[in-house]
Amino acid sequence: MKVADFFCGAGGFSEGFRQKGFNVVFALDNWKPAIETHHLNHPESNSVLMNILELDTPEKIDKIVPDTEVIVGSPPCISFSNSNRSGNADKTLGLELIKSFLRIVAWKKKKGILKYWIMENVPNSLKYTKDKYSWKELGLKGKGPDLEIPKKVILNSADFGAPQIRKRFFAGDFPLPKETNEKKNYRKIKEIFESLGNPSNGKSKKIIKDPLYGFSLKKSELTDHFYDNRIEEFEWKKARNLKRDHGYMGRMSFPEEINRPSRTIMATMSASTRESIIFLSFDSKNKKNGYRLPTIREAACFMSFPIDYQFEASGEGSKYRLVGNAVCPKLSGALAETILEKENKRVKKNVGMRKIIFPKNNLNGVERKKKSFKKKKYESRFFDHIPHLKIRNYRVSLENVDSNFEKKKIIWKCVLHHGTGKQASKLEVSERMARKLVENMPNFKKFESGLNKLFNKFKYNKNSLHESFLENPFDGGPREILIKIKDIIDTIYSNERFDNIELKHREKGFNIGNGTMPLKIGLALYGCSLFASKMN
Repeated sequence: MKVADFFCGAGGFSEGFRQKGFNVVFALDNWKPAIETHHLNHPESNSVLMNILELDTPEKIDKIVPDTEVIVGSPPCISFSNSNRSGNADKTLGLELIKSFLRIVAWKKKKGILKYWIMENVPNSLKYTKDKYSWKELGLKGKGPDLEIPKKVILNSADFGAPQIRKRFFAGDFPLPKETNEKKNYRKIKEIFESLGNPSNGKSKKIIKDPLYGFSLKKSELTDHFYDNRIEEFEWKKARNLKRDHGYMGRMSFPEEINRPSRTIMATMSASTRESIIFLSFDSKNKKNGYRLPTIREAACFMSFPIDYQFEASGEGSKYRLVGNAVCPKLSGALAETILEKENKRVKKNVGMRKIIFPKNNLNGVERKKKSFKKKKYESRFFDHIPHLKIRNYRVSLENVDSNFEKKKIIWKCVLHHGTGKQASKLEVSERMARKLVENMPNFKKFESGLNKLFNKFKYNKNSLHESFLENPFDGGPREILIKIKDIIDTIYSNERFDNIELKHREKGFNIGNGTMPLKIGLALYGCSLFASKMN
């Protein structure tokens, strides 16, 4: 059966169908590295570089696109993703690209040869995909039947053998595949590491066995893996802080736990964000030597590409985009196999039979360009909460966001936060307000004395404190003082009996939260507000 793949990217959709014996005859994308990658791995296919929006009439469609029994496609998902402006990005182009794909499907379906079609996107796009599109709505002239979408489903690649938790929306006319991993005994990151070996250019196995498909390659034939991809200290420190102690989101592992599947591979390779996938790094003698990102080959394995699949792009970032934007071949293969079963056709297995043609840019042995920390601009604002002190949605932050940065007049303030997201509320708290809240609590004099000793030793004034943040936003200056306030609270109020003390803060003028706050939040308020007062 013939397949046409739109928005083909690196060819993950095509690869799953190829592995099951389908004939991928056509692929289209408007990004050159995607077309070059698709052609390198699927030389039998006509891989076309063009914008799908150009195919706006039946005549243009038939001139470029052959008639096939199956059409698959993955319209770009960035505008629908929740990671893009919290899901509020402009979706105009994204919706237009979906309609362009559906226009081709509707026309080919009317001709009577097309039997199955599948569209893949991020889960959030489910809300923007209708159950039916009219002929006119798809921009087709004359009269034609409505294009109905009988199937809409969210599928997780881990349920089909990929070592990655990756949920995606699938819509179209196709039989629903059975999960190959019904017991949820998911493949783990550790399995990939053990098969590929340490990416450090030291000792490694001479033969590399594919962790998912079972065939083997010589070490010299494995591309995009044996290179130094360690990241700088300022990068992993920022990622660590965001993962372990985000202001209003839950805690994440740092570094990644390898006895479970990978989190979702993103299209952008980042080292200093909450979504970054960061591992411990080891040298050739298996000694820890920092932190690193996954290699392109590791990321491709998480996506369930076979180890003989090649990625043609000029650099690591573009290769990562190719991998992260793809459909997992294990999942597309499950969809392909289900179609064959419905058609009573034999399932072939085309895996480990690809002739190795190296990409022009093999990353093995390439020295990765290291990033250097750039001092923040003077107008950069500091706002961070006392670390690892979030109780019942209360947290306390030190901020200078209301400063006059143009005139270099810095103002520090203490802010109490309650809640998360759009429902969160906040209140600026003065030293006087905070003291009234906790001055009658046990050990308060000892606590206050500890704070004053700390602040009297502090070497900054309000302006130099801001400068120290610009120089070292992760450990120095204001963050350092927040850490030490937390240390004093933990030292003086370590007894568990203090954990049950509640402060009736509404009686003291705090119109925020649910009426009472934990003692340690009140103490943090006093420590932070006292410091802001001294700085100002």
